[in-house]
Amino acid sequence: MSLDRLDQSSSLPVTSNTQVTYPFDAVVMAEKAANAAAFLKALSHEGRMMILCHLISGEKSVTELERLLSSRQAAVSQQLARLRLEGLVHARRDGKAIFYSIQDPKVLKTIGLMHEMFCVSG
Repeated sequence: MSLDRLDQSSSLPVTSNTQVTYPFDAVVMAEKAANAAAFLKALSHEGRMMILCHLISGEKSVTELERLLSSRQAAVSQQLARLRLEGLVHARRDGKAIFYSIQDPKVLKTIGLMHEMFCVSG
């Protein structure tokens, strides 16, 4: 069914708990799509995804992340900078160490869904 054939009372189930009602405000929809795309782009790098997967269990130092990822400090720091820029993680300094934690609640939901979809044996 095309969007132009749906009246205002029509709705499309998106998930079991969410309904989207038509018509959409095109400007608002474009803004929300841009925000969603930016969020997904930030997650769409394997290294950043791995960092977030490790941070799900709690705050980690850069040194801990380097060890967990078997990666160099420069590479980890570069990915953390992108995640920080996007507002997905929070940095806290304690002496010489910098600790990272998940800042955006959407990350928790998304990583949980990714874990369910790709990591849990079914």
